[in-house]
Amino acid sequence: MDNETVGMLVEENAAKHRYEILVDDALAGFTAYLPRGEVLVFTHTEVSDAFQNMGVGSALMRGTLDQIRGRDGRVVPRCPFMASFIERHPEYADLVTSLA
Repeated sequence: MDNETVGMLVEENAAKHRYEILVDDALAGFTAYLPRGEVLVFTHTEVSDAFQNMGVGSALMRGTLDQIRGRDGRVVPRCPFMASFIERHPEYADLVTSLA
């Protein structure tokens, strides 16, 4: 599979407190959070083995953070994957906050 033919969609699953990424309608991964008002504390990110090394994790982070920015939310990246993504993509650093 190449990225030209793969359709990726990031959606919030509020009932499960996570953002999910679908690849051609199959659940490929998720990033879980604990809601604290407008702040979401991200605790864990997982990408299914079948979708490793395809850019799914980065697409999940980008889609998640873009949606949070769109509603003026903030994140606490306790998940190491999200923390390192934000470190590598400083355009998302303004979304990071700490819990008071």
